Amino acid sequence: PPDARAGVVMATALSAQKINVYYGASHALQDVSLDFETGGVTALIGPSGCGKSTFLRCLNRMNDLIPGCRVEGRIMLDGEDVNQPRTNVVRLRQKVGMVFQNPDNQIVATIVEEDVAFGPENLGLPPEAIRERVDDALKAVGMYEYRMHAPNQLSGGQKQRIAIAGIIAMRPSCIVLDEPTAMLDPKGRMEVMKTIRMLNRSYGITIVLITHYMEEAAQADRVIVMDDGNILLDDRPEEVFSHVEQMKAIGLDVPQVTELVYELRQQGIPLDSHIISEDAGVEAILQNMA
Repeated sequence: PPDARAGVVMATALSAQKINVYYGASHALQDVSLDFETGGVTALIGPSGCGKSTFLRCLNRMNDLIPGCRVEGRIMLDGEDVNQPRTNVVRLRQKVGMVFQNPDNQIVATIVEEDVAFGPENLGLPPEAIRERVDDALKAVGMYEYRMHAPNQLSGGQKQRIAIAGIIAMRPSCIVLDEPTAMLDPKGRMEVMKTIRMLNRSYGITIVLITHYMEEAAQADRVIVMDDGNILLDDRPEEVFSHVEQMKAIGLDVPQVTELVYELRQQGIPLDSHIISEDAGVEAILQNMA
């Protein structure tokens, strides 16, 4: 990938403080406070309707677009409360880019490179700067060779990588992704997750990701579990997924290897409840058999 110093800017401080969200009389989020580590990867999970997407939209004021939605509390970005009427929302969404579940809802042009150029063009950048950003973004997501293709000729995973490239071209410091792999086949999900991990490692971009796939959540630095508009668990993946019964009680799964370890522990086999990777699971089982 291109040199991070010449591409995307480094990640920035982002936090939510006592966030309450109302849809009319419905209280969707209740005093939610979260700080996001600069350059970290956070997975946000929970049952449908628990408030995950509502919270994610707070981070770059996308809830402003929903009639009847009211957001109270502070969203701090670089030490500034951006949940204020005076906030430059366009500038905020440049810093905190959002990728949606369906890439077709985010692709606006008939040629890949034109779609990626859409954001930088709206910033009023000179043509040479736009060209540089488009090329850097497409190379970063491994789609440079498809720059002259029509998006409708691409697979679902490729389309989602183009949508991510469009955000990268805006040079964000944080990317929030609302179930970006939900509509993809296993190959597409693997492509997108590989791209997300690369962006985090190579560019230091802060990543906040909603997913229903527990194996994806297990790859994060941190997992936050939401239920009924509140934070239920917030810890390292190994610790969160060790609470198998608590997760099942709210209708969530755990990684398959964690489920296997849980069942074996129920049979009296002394395995570590914090196992979340297949390799660690195999090693632990083999050691127990020795």
